[in-house]
Order: sequence, then structure tokens, then C-alpha cells
Amino acid sequence: MPKKIINSIRDKHEFIFKILIFLSAITLVVFLFPREGKFKYEYQKNKTWAHQDLYAPFDFAILKSQQEIEKEKHSIQNSHLLYFNRTLDLEKKSIDDFNLKLNTLFDENLANKLNKETYLNLGTKILYKIYDIGVYEPSQELNNIKANHPILLLNEQNIGEEFEFNDLLTKERAFTIIDNEFTPLDTALTSLIKNSLRVNIVYDKKLSDDQLINDLKNISSTRGGMVNGQKIITNGEFINEEKFLILESLKNDYENKLGSSTSFSWILIGQFIIVSILFYTLFIFLKNVSGKIFYENKDIVFLVMVMVGFLLMTILVLTPMGIGATLNVYLVPFCSLPILIRTFFGNRIALFVYVITIFIISFMVPNSFEFVLIEIIAGIITLFTILNVNKRSELFYTALIIFASYSLTYVGFSIIQEGNISTINLKSLSWFAISAGLTVFSYNFVYVLEKMYGYISDVTLLELSDTNNKLLRELNLKAPGTFQHSLQVANLAEEASREIGGNPLLVRTGALYHDIGKMLAPAYFIENQSSGVNPHDDLSYEESASIIISHVINGIEIAKKHQLPEQIIDFIRTHHGTLKTQYFLRMFAADNPDFNIEDKMFQYPGPIPFTKETAILMMADSVEAASRSLKKYNLETITDLVNSILDAQVNENQFNNTDITFKDITIVKRLFIKKLMNIYHVRVEYPK
Repeated sequence: MPKKIINSIRDKHEFIFKILIFLSAITLVVFLFPREGKFKYEYQKNKTWAHQDLYAPFDFAILKSQQEIEKEKHSIQNSHLLYFNRTLDLEKKSIDDFNLKLNTLFDENLANKLNKETYLNLGTKILYKIYDIGVYEPSQELNNIKANHPILLLNEQNIGEEFEFNDLLTKERAFTIIDNEFTPLDTALTSLIKNSLRVNIVYDKKLSDDQLINDLKNISSTRGGMVNGQKIITNGEFINEEKFLILESLKNDYENKLGSSTSFSWILIGQFIIVSILFYTLFIFLKNVSGKIFYENKDIVFLVMVMVGFLLMTILVLTPMGIGATLNVYLVPFCSLPILIRTFFGNRIALFVYVITIFIISFMVPNSFEFVLIEIIAGIITLFTILNVNKRSELFYTALIIFASYSLTYVGFSIIQEGNISTINLKSLSWFAISAGLTVFSYNFVYVLEKMYGYISDVTLLELSDTNNKLLRELNLKAPGTFQHSLQVANLAEEASREIGGNPLLVRTGALYHDIGKMLAPAYFIENQSSGVNPHDDLSYEESASIIISHVINGIEIAKKHQLPEQIIDFIRTHHGTLKTQYFLRMFAADNPDFNIEDKMFQYPGPIPFTKETAILMMADSVEAASRSLKKYNLETITDLVNSILDAQVNENQFNNTDITFKDITIVKRLFIKKLMNIYHVRVEYPK
């Protein structure tokens, strides 16, 4: 029995690992979920209450509106105390300085005018009077302070006295007081007092800011309240601003009480059920719609990690910061998710994963209905409007589309809720702008994901398909005929892929590299023989076949040496499948009629194509190469050539592992015939 279990686990280990991936994701998401229940009533501002009469199930405080809180914050910021420190030492030094300068002045200029004691008493009295008010140094922080703003002046024992800001003096104002009140005095004494005057109070910015932060922290988020059993709202009653705040207050307290009560276990079970169902929908979608991804655990890990990653970003943004404020949830660039997934898996997978992720995140954000509506609309518009981002200008177009999608949906929803446009919070538009900008920067992560998971994006394909890159230039130099052949194959394969729903850029790039193995022995391939000398004339048929076949293995080695992606190497591996080198096989059979020929002597090692794109390349490669040997080019000869080659490949089961259909092959045949006629300038004969 244990052996049977072990064998069963071994046989189904891939499926078991898949289940473990989903279970791990479900557990992690539930762990990250908020620890409270959900309010059971749905409602919107400026709509009617669609449920039965609602009574307060317990006492609760009513939350203040955001406008009320902002008003209080503004009031505190405009009236909070500014702290200044008085420095008695500076005052004493100033008096001493005046006394010293007075002695000098008395000795030099005033010996016969007034006595020194009179000057000393008068000057000291003036300085003390000014210092009693206080002299401060103007600064940028104090430029916009209103005249009646309250300040607290602290002495060296931290004993404070409250004034208005306008009570303080700058040196200029102090000089004016001296000039106005003591003009009868000798100008020399006036100048002496001014020169001795010093700043005796200093603005304490740190203490002022700390006190402001503390005052803002202590702003109450509630006003008034409802008592147990008091009617909150009646069925059919209009939900105005006040009723909406009461309902929001009840919802907030209700969910917190659920999270902290014995109901928590049931809430946890409910969360687990919902999250499991959402992940199960993804599971069955992948299984029934995209088997290729479903059977590749690496791809499932990628999808799940992207989903959880955006959930973590949302939690980070919603976590209180600083003085208790949080960032807006719309700061998270959610539209990056479908763009990133579309890059590697296409629109259908991207849309489904995006919708499931938004549903999961909606359990954590405020105003979940609004959030789901805005995000899904923006995501769909982004996904199906922005098809490729291969130019720098399209990056700005991406940001514009995302911002417009967010903003228009938000404005429309707000008008429905508020009943007019004047109450729309324009600050939200700035969050949308930041989110759109961050979405553009997410394209930088494509390269990282390519390296981590072995994926390939359109940007990488464009770089690889540039015929000026090092490897393709080397192919052109060493095997120019092969290079021209590869270009023709790339053109045929790209158009065929576009016709039957493949990836045109991928198949074009694969076609450019499929014959790079011929660089090691270019003269042995007919397209490179320009001198009329054929080295195969000196070899046996088996040796010639071996050299021809080896270009596949050589191509794989060259590709790996130059670190080409596996998806491109697959085109090199499969472009001949398990076909045979028919020319040398037939020549050998003709010369050795009694010899029992082993297929492996003249057969390519394979594997056969396993995607639609690799199948297209095999067809295009064979047709293009064979077309060069035609002695006469017309509709009939080209049609016969294309039909015979592709039918032979079908009969030899070369496409059994691909999802290509007979209808696709028929379309490809028709396209190849048309293209070859254009290449060889064949004209359809007009009827007589």
C-alpha cells in the first residue's frame, strides 16, 4: 500500500506541486487580509437606502467628514503656537558692549558735554525696553506668519509668556523706535545704542513643528454619536452627506468589532472560502483555456507572484504613515499588471488574472465597489488600446490613456454620487497621474522578469531581429547565401504567422537565426557555392548527409554561446524536425539498391515542431529552399511545389505536437504560392 501511494505521488508530482502553489498563495493572501468582517449592507451617497429600516446595534461615534478634518487641520496650522527662546546672556553682553563703547566715546568726543552716568542710564534703559519686547532675526520660515499669530516666548527656565507675532521686533523696527522716541539725543549716542543692539530671541522651529505634529495627531476623528436602538435610516430614505457619514461610522465600528470578537474564526473561514474560489476560477481557466501555461509550473508561479506582489503593494500604500495619514490606493500602478502579463502570455490571460487580482484586493480597500469599477475599466481600456510599446512616444501615449481612463471613470462616478461637479476631489486626479507615470516605468521590469523566468518580450525580439547585430552580421559575412535565404524565410514565415494567428515577431526572429549553424561550413551548402566547386563531390553520401545534418547541432551550440533565448533556439532545433536529407538518401539508394538503409543515417535528430510558430518556420524554410531549384516559374509549378512539400510534412507527422490545423495549413499554402509568385515575378496568363 505505501508503495502504491509513493508511485501515485511520483506519477502526479507535477499536479501536486501545482496544487501546493495555489494553496500557498491562498494561505498567504488570507494571512494578509484585514482582520475584520465586512459590513453586510451596500449603499452609495446620493442614492436611496434599499434595505429595511436600520437601527443602531450598539453605541457608536459619528465620524467627521474629510472636509471637516481638513478644515480643523487648516485651522490648527494657522493658529498653532510658534515657540521662541529668550537668551538673557545675549542681553547682558549687549549691555556690557554698550558700556565699553560708551567709555570710548566719552573719552574721545563727549568729555565736555554731558556726564557719563547720564548717558549710561539712558542707553541702558532704552536697550532694556527693547529687549523686554524682544528682537528676532527674520527668516524664510517666518515670512508668511500673520501679525496676530500667537507665539510663546520661553526664557532660560522654560517659563513661557504668550504674545502675538506682531509684538516682536526686528532690528529695523527697533531702530525706528530709537529714532522716533529719542531724536533729541545726540546722534552719536543713538548710533552707539544701535551698534550695541543684538537679537535676543530665536525661533525654535523643531519645537514648533513637533507641537504642530502633536496637535494634528490629536484631532478627533469623530463628533457626536448614536445610541443603541436609535433609528439610523428608513427604507427608501435619501442618503445625504450626514446619513452617509453615520453609515460609514457604523460600518467602521461594525467591522472592527467583528474582527476583535469571537466571530473572527468564522470571518477567517469566510475569507479562506472566497479567496479559494477566486484562485480556483484561475485554476480552471488556465486548465481549460491555456493548457500550455497550466502544465508549466514556472508560469503559474510567475502569475501567482505577480498577483501577490500587487496585493503587498496595496497593503504598503494603505499602511498609516507619519502623523497617521495614508497614501491613496490609486497610487498603486495596477494597470502595470495586465501589461506585464500580456507581454509574455497575451491579452486573454492578462485580463483574467487582472480581474481576479482586483477582486481580491477589493476586500482590503475602502469604497470597494468604486475601486473595482474604476480599476477594471481602466485595465480593459489600457490592455486593448495599447497593443505594443516599441517606441518611446508610445510610452507617453500609454500614460495618457491610463490617466484619461482613471480620471473619466472617477469623475463620472463622483458626479453620480455627489450630484454636481463642484465637490469632486481634484487631488485624486494627481494620484491617477502618479499611477499612470509609474505604470510607464514598469516596462523597465520586463527585462528583469525575462532573466528571472526565461521569458522573451517584443522589445527583446526587436533587438534580436536587427540585422546589424553581431551574430547576424557574422552570418552575412561568412555565409551570405544562407543569410539571404534566412531573410526570405523570415518574410514568408512572418506573413504566414500573421494570417493564422501566431506571433509574427517571434517567428521572424527565429527564422533569421534558424540556419546559423551553417557558418561553420558554409561552402557545403548550395546557396553559398558561388565558384561552381561543390565539396560534396569528394565525399560519400553518408558523409555529406552528416555535414548537412550537423548544421542543426552546430546552430544550437552557437546560439547558446551567444546566449540567445531558449525560444529562439527552439526554432533551430525543430526547423527540420525528423525529416530526411532526401537528395543524399535517394542518391545512396540508387547506387546501393540491395543495401538495407537505416533511416538514422540520413535523418535529422529532431525534435519535431511543438508550437504554431516553429511549424510555420519548417514550412517556410522547406518551400523557400526548394523554390530555388525550380527550372520554370509559373502558377502551376509553384503550386505543385508548395502542395507537395507541405503535404509530405503532414504525412510524416511533423505537426502532430502543434496546435496548427488543416485550415491553417491551407491558408499558409495559399499565402506561400502568392508570395513566391511575387518573388519570382510570375504573372497570371490572361485568357485569350
